[in-house]
Amino acid sequence: MSGTTRITVTLPSEQVTELRKLTDNVSGYVAEAVARQIRHQLLGDDLRRYQEEHGAFSEGELAEAHARIVAADDASPPDAA
Repeated sequence: MSGTTRITVTLPSEQVTELRKLTDNVSGYVAEAVARQIRHQLLGDDLRRYQEEHGAFSEGELAEAHARIVAADDASPPDAA
C-alpha cells in the first residue's frame, strides 16, 4: 500500500453534512472519489489521443464499448453499506 499525505480540503458545509451521512470514513470516501476522477481524466486523455491518431470512433465501436461497460457494471458487486 502506498503512503499517505495529510492535506486540508475546504468543502461547502452542506456537502460535509451529506458526506457524514454517507460514511464514517470521510478520508477513505474522498480518496476513492479522487481516484475515480483521476481514472476518468486519464481515460479521457487516452481516448482523445487515440482519436487524434486513428480518427473518430465509429457508431459500432461506441455501441460495443457501451455494451461492455454496461455488462461490467452489471457484474460488479453492490457497494457495501
